[in-house]
Amino acid sequence: MTAFERLEGRPVIVGGGIAGLAAALFLAPEPVVLVTRAPLGADGSSPLAQGGMAASVGTDDDADLHLADTLMAGDGLCDPEVARRILVDGPAAVAELERLGVAFDRAADGSLALGLEAAHSRRRIVHADGDATGRALVQALTRAARACPSITVVEAEARRILMEDGAVAGLLVSGRDGGAVLRTRRLILATGGVGALFEHTTNPASSFGMGLALAAEAGAELADLEFVQFHPTALATSARPLSLISEAVRGEGALIVDRAGRRVLETVPGAELAPRDVVARAVWHELVAGREVFLDARASLGARFATRFPSVAAGCRAAGIDPATDLVPIRPAAHYHMGGIAVDADGRSSIPGLWAAGEVAATGLHGANRLASNSLLEAVVCGRAAALSVAGTPARAPARRMAAHLPAAPDASSIRPIVSRHLGVTRDAAGLATAIARLLPLAEGTGPACAPARVGLMMAVSALAREESRGAHARTDFPAPAAVARRSRTTLERSLAEARRHAAPALAPALALASSS
Repeated sequence: MTAFERLEGRPVIVGGGIAGLAAALFLAPEPVVLVTRAPLGADGSSPLAQGGMAASVGTDDDADLHLADTLMAGDGLCDPEVARRILVDGPAAVAELERLGVAFDRAADGSLALGLEAAHSRRRIVHADGDATGRALVQALTRAARACPSITVVEAEARRILMEDGAVAGLLVSGRDGGAVLRTRRLILATGGVGALFEHTTNPASSFGMGLALAAEAGAELADLEFVQFHPTALATSARPLSLISEAVRGEGALIVDRAGRRVLETVPGAELAPRDVVARAVWHELVAGREVFLDARASLGARFATRFPSVAAGCRAAGIDPATDLVPIRPAAHYHMGGIAVDADGRSSIPGLWAAGEVAATGLHGANRLASNSLLEAVVCGRAAALSVAGTPARAPARRMAAHLPAAPDASSIRPIVSRHLGVTRDAAGLATAIARLLPLAEGTGPACAPARVGLMMAVSALAREESRGAHARTDFPAPAAVARRSRTTLERSLAEARRHAAPALAPALALASSS
């Protein structure tokens, strides 16, 4: 019996970030397989999260206030019931993480140290190791997972979900020894977001939407794919990914200015603490106009900067910048995907046997614009919900043994220029139609660009269909919001059909050019 055959029938989780680790730990003591691209803690967006985790743990705070802020930021597209259920669990999630070994920062009196971030009406951001919360959480959960005898870690890339009679039957992976099949009828995707489809992103190169491609190719329904959050304050350097400058820096009083010191957001309601989409567009408009934009923390933090934000300070120093005395150049960067695999309250997708948690899932919490630091909370709470749902699903007999062709290793490099140009901070019909024409032949192919092209195509089709501006989705040709806020739904099949409809006949010249290039 091979090593993979010994694992047959166990739940399989794909992704070693906070959502995947939480799901694996909450499934204990049931044996589970955790599939990761790299050694635990060495990849993904979770370790890069700086600001912290939002939870209503303060004496002046409660879940109702947290919900009100979340709904306001979500611009009409949050699911209030789902949001309430997740946010109510915030304090318990903090306590559970501490039980698992996370050491959150505390004030001198022993209470949790709470930060303030944009669009929050209260200080409710718990953080660990200053501005390295994501790394601290991943390290603690990784230690717990390695010590958990029920978790088997498999270092491999997920390439295809195998189906039988309309339900999950297995997962095709590519490892050091080639392709192999993990036969399972219970699969959780926790693969992160799509930021690496963009040239300027705070996400690692592995975050190009592979989980969305896997689910879409299996026939799952996806939701809200047009909503990509651009963080307004990424450090503007040539590094990739771009270093994030936590929103908490603005929460401590830093200002956004031009070279002359003029405040870019002085007349904007909320100013530096306005919702992220508002700040990102304000910064973007300055850059498009040819003006540099900076974060100025000299007066608000000065010499305290490196103590309060050591990770940000280190990133600045690597670029030859001292934030205590220098202006820090910034630009918006693709940061978080509000869309994803459509799931219910327990993380179930539209496909029997498939769950999703974390950024790859569209739960309805974030709406059109994620409230800062709600993502880590969602990863923990929804990772636990998916684990409990999987544990409560009777284990069926393993599917029949099957052979499967291993697809080419995905490569997003040819997709990145298309998505970056046409699905950025602002969009319009002409640009989206061009993106669809260029992505369609790649999405219909079988080469390395196929999977990322399919994700980009579904995003472009959804963005073209939403003829309004709402939250992070800003259409220059439809600047006003629609009278009624509606979430979007799609499948790969529907997106391909819609793309073909747009591509012929009106876009036939563009399609021919894309096919020949």
